[in-house]
Amino acid sequence: MKQRALLLVDLQNDFCAGGALAVAEGDSTVDVANKLIDWCKARGEAVVASQDWHPANHGSFASQHNVEPFTQGELDGLAQTFWPDHCVQQTEGAALHPLLNQKAIDAVFHKGENPAIDSYSAFFDNGHRQKTALDAWLRHHEITELIVLGLATDYCVKFTVLDALQLGYTVSVITDGCRGVNIQPQDSAQAFMDMAAEGATLYTLEDWLETQA
Repeated sequence: MKQRALLLVDLQNDFCAGGALAVAEGDSTVDVANKLIDWCKARGEAVVASQDWHPANHGSFASQHNVEPFTQGELDGLAQTFWPDHCVQQTEGAALHPLLNQKAIDAVFHKGENPAIDSYSAFFDNGHRQKTALDAWLRHHEITELIVLGLATDYCVKFTVLDALQLGYTVSVITDGCRGVNIQPQDSAQAFMDMAAEGATLYTLEDWLETQA
């Protein structure tokens, strides 16, 4: 039998209402996540989470370059959006959402710890120079299939999904469990199209549960 895990991407306070980089309706993902956590746990399936975990001087922060947030530039030789300071290690903003069923999470993987490069994906930094511990953990537990949701659709979810597909995982994305930054209005819609084009299957939570019944 295929081993499967639910991967929750960056369901953190700073991406939700009142946070430093709040995503519109970001909090609405938590209810979807909790329903899927219950569903997975009832079947003995793993639940893992990623967590943006930046040092206070992270190079992706606009404050480090004296530019306005959302300015486009370059970091470590790569195109970079400069963000408001967010998900700084050990701060309340970096904590997982308080309504998320955190007790059911089997492992949490930090990303974005290197101040010299941004890390959208839960698997790699943006230059694919360093891996997080996520892939090794999944392989150790013989997991080949992932259900993915989280924040934000057009950045961390998208690049996590694309990397998972490249690494050989089968990936289902729960669309109503994702919300996007949408610097451009169509960014999230485009991100879903990009994920599907690379082989991910898109479901609403209701559709997913029906297919598994």
